Amino acid sequence: MSTRISNIAVLALLSGAIAVTTGCATKRATSEVVVAPLGVPSAQVGYNSAVVIDNPNAIITNAETLQAVVYFGFDSSEITPQAASILNQHANLLSSNPAAGVIIAGHTDERGSREYNIALGERRAQAARNYLAAQGVNVNNIQVISYGEERPAVNGNSEEAYAQNRRAELAY
Repeated sequence: MSTRISNIAVLALLSGAIAVTTGCATKRATSEVVVAPLGVPSAQVGYNSAVVIDNPNAIITNAETLQAVVYFGFDSSEITPQAASILNQHANLLSSNPAAGVIIAGHTDERGSREYNIALGERRAQAARNYLAAQGVNVNNIQVISYGEERPAVNGNSEEAYAQNRRAELAY
């Protein structure tokens, strides 16, 4: 009888080990939003992440003539008329070059928790993405990333600094 109990115990232990090492068969759907890691240097300029857009030089040159930053109000992801004007120029570039891609990075000021700011940065980048899609840009050519408060454009805790950090940046 004790051999049978020990065999059952061994089988239970092995089953548990297999379940732990192989994981669950059900997988959650992943988001296409990339979240910035902790510890990103605040002085870093420009986009550099694992997400890569491979546009021809002509697209990059044309994009460099456009304003690449849209700003948002406090705790808002609403596209303002000024932001719409900037995004319309990008929509024209992307619509006339259907294979071109863009990355939209959402940012926030330092107020709020890290988790809240990552979510707000995502909402801002998604709002810009949705605006471009409404203008006819292929949504498959738009990638979104949220940095939250991790990459401020301006250091400081004044309203002027906060206003410059509440933004979405477009990169080609």
